Amino acid sequence: MQAAISVAAGAFGAHALNDMLNVKALGWWHTGSQYLMYHSLAGLIVVALFSYLPSCKSILVLFFIGNTVFSGSLYIMALTGYTFLGAVTPIGGLCYLVAWVCLAWRLWRSTAPKVALD
Repeated sequence: MQAAISVAAGAFGAHALNDMLNVKALGWWHTGSQYLMYHSLAGLIVVALFSYLPSCKSILVLFFIGNTVFSGSLYIMALTGYTFLGAVTPIGGLCYLVAWVCLAWRLWRSTAPKVALD
């Protein structure tokens, strides 16, 4: 669903908002749309790995929160000019980082050779 929102937001920004927003606000909108798409696809990959990597729901939740906070704050900033939301945006970025590190850790732990301690 978030990937579809990303496509719609990108099209809306390119067509409807192109003449309404300044260059800086359009940049925020574009960045929000890009990150929403990238991390929506990452979420789909995590869903595909559910059977291979048990208990990945927390990673999916982190990507979802990251998408909502990061892209959402950029969209609101672009539309309203409330630049104080720029202080909120990194919280979404932190959720992205934690999700990626957790995903890498889970993948590494699932493929690491098991050493028997006799």
